[in-house]
Amino acid sequence: MASRFVDRAVIHLAAGSGGNGCASVHREKFKPLGGPDGGNGGGGGDVLLIVDPGVHTLLDFHFRPHARAGSGKPGQGGNRNGAAGETLELRVPDGTVVLTEDGEVLADLIGPGTTFVAAKGGRGGLGNAALASRARKAPGFALLGEDGEERDLVLELRSVADVGLLGFPSAGKSSLISVLSAAKPKIADYPFTTLVPNLGVVTAGDTVFTMADVPGLIPGASEGKGLGLDFLRHIERCAVLVHVIDCATYEQGRDPVSDVDALENELARYTPALGGDLSDRPRVVVLNKIDVPDAAELAEMVRADLEARGLRVFEISTVSRKGLRELTFALGEVVESYRASLPEAEPTKIVLSPRAVDDSGFTVESDPDDPSGYIVRGPRPERWVRQTDFSNDEAVGYLADRLNRLGVEEELARMGAEPGSQVSIGDYRFDWEPSTPGVMTHLAGRGTDPRLENRSRVTASDRKEARRVRRDGEPEAELGENTGD
Repeated sequence: MASRFVDRAVIHLAAGSGGNGCASVHREKFKPLGGPDGGNGGGGGDVLLIVDPGVHTLLDFHFRPHARAGSGKPGQGGNRNGAAGETLELRVPDGTVVLTEDGEVLADLIGPGTTFVAAKGGRGGLGNAALASRARKAPGFALLGEDGEERDLVLELRSVADVGLLGFPSAGKSSLISVLSAAKPKIADYPFTTLVPNLGVVTAGDTVFTMADVPGLIPGASEGKGLGLDFLRHIERCAVLVHVIDCATYEQGRDPVSDVDALENELARYTPALGGDLSDRPRVVVLNKIDVPDAAELAEMVRADLEARGLRVFEISTVSRKGLRELTFALGEVVESYRASLPEAEPTKIVLSPRAVDDSGFTVESDPDDPSGYIVRGPRPERWVRQTDFSNDEAVGYLADRLNRLGVEEELARMGAEPGSQVSIGDYRFDWEPSTPGVMTHLAGRGTDPRLENRSRVTASDRKEARRVRRDGEPEAELGENTGD
């Protein structure tokens, strides 16, 4: 059974989620609270699109459009970090273009090994060992892992060919590519025998180039008629476009000049997704089937009119092989000239863009749906909220401290927010309780640690009183177990 050609596919990708961090306390004999030792969660795996020369169609994505990378493992006690999720590598043909569902081009994958990160894996959450600091020596919480990115993308294959053959159905394009290369397309005496683009490699002296046979065009192809619209994308990269004209057709109202005009009209109305247009590509007109006497006579009659337009014209016959050598070398010259005109590939440059001095990393704006509400936008606060376990008071307090240090609360106060105002950060919505010094008192219960709730804390005044008692010779206060600070 012949393989099926698919040059467009819609895929649904899901990167791996990051593993949760671990909240653990080191325990051993005589050390009931030996310090935090929770490990970090592993990062989620990415979904990568990689150009593979051995892949020539998007058929696999047509039958298996859903793909998911591995998720990271959670951290564990004993400072053991979770394993990272497995990266998923999807192999695509050379010339694959990645687009959004709205048609925005995200990547043009050309060249073996070219890689595009189609979906980014989520970050792993930090364990409480990594969150420990002088102010918070024994965190009773850890950060959650982030969800992996989920995306719906469109893959379109645009053939990487130097020469594109265009023409009406049954003009002889498939026959031409079959005699100039080793390609074996389907050839028959009825229209639209070519249902998929055919690629062939042609040698002209020292020049080697590829040739693409595009399914037959008819008037209105740029608007979706026939098969041309689906396959015009395969000529977007071509260095030269060849109009293959059937000089032996007996269809009423058709002649070589009108056929060229019709093809040019469709090319002018087609808008390449990769930008630019096709008007600047060199054109070559091939008058085919001159082995038929009437066709040879017609070709001789219209040749001067076509050359007067600045077109190079070749009279050929794929049956008798007449004129093929001259055509092959002429196409080789045009391809070489086009390649020489291309700018030299510049080495990849890494551009470092430091953050502006006045860039706070977030913005605060009024909520259009709630006159008294506010929306905080920015990658850092949105990520911090996603990583917070809201069932843990200490984790919530840690989030509030981070937002405070970033300046979110100060900006909210400057914008006129009042206690109880609705504040949205990412997908979460909160009742704002300010804690910025000089604005409002601290939120009650912030930073509490359930493990220490039953342990009394020693304040500075307690220690001062204990030192006074010792100096006076009185029994020392029982402070042995009150070392929570």
